[in-house]
Amino acid sequence: MSTTHDDHDCDGCPLTGRREFLRDTLSAVSGIAAALAIPDTAFALPVSLTRALAREGAARTYAIPAADGVQIDKEEEVILARWRNAVYAFSLACPHQSTALRWSAGDSQFICPKHKSKYQPDGKYISGRATRSMDRFALRRDGNTVVVDLNALYQEDDNPKEWSAAMVKL
Repeated sequence: MSTTHDDHDCDGCPLTGRREFLRDTLSAVSGIAAALAIPDTAFALPVSLTRALAREGAARTYAIPAADGVQIDKEEEVILARWRNAVYAFSLACPHQSTALRWSAGDSQFICPKHKSKYQPDGKYISGRATRSMDRFALRRDGNTVVVDLNALYQEDDNPKEWSAAMVKL
């Protein structure tokens, strides 16, 4: 009696083991691929990290971001955001309970991981437990850099005029 490769009843047939191996391997690879396909927004990671180019007193100098996006200086707790031809400098702390904010690139918004407050790239409040927009540092342009004043932090509700002016138009 001859057996074919499709005969699953033969216990000693090496092809049956290979098929099971291939099936199991394909399932494992599919599972790993599905896990890796989770979008970056689920992790809410910042676009990039940065450091001040210069420090003088409370002033921190940063290169103007080349394109729209977000840079975070963890050491100084400053967020630089370039959006719609403007640069903003924010406190890294959520205005609700000072939790470090995250950037969600896929949604183009800041998110507080603690209570899910959301903010536009210019720091304006969208939703969540916070009661105001992100706090902005005063900044000015100096050639191809921006100088952030760490002693001048404005809250939208307490200093609306200064908060609105705390940006650099490009």
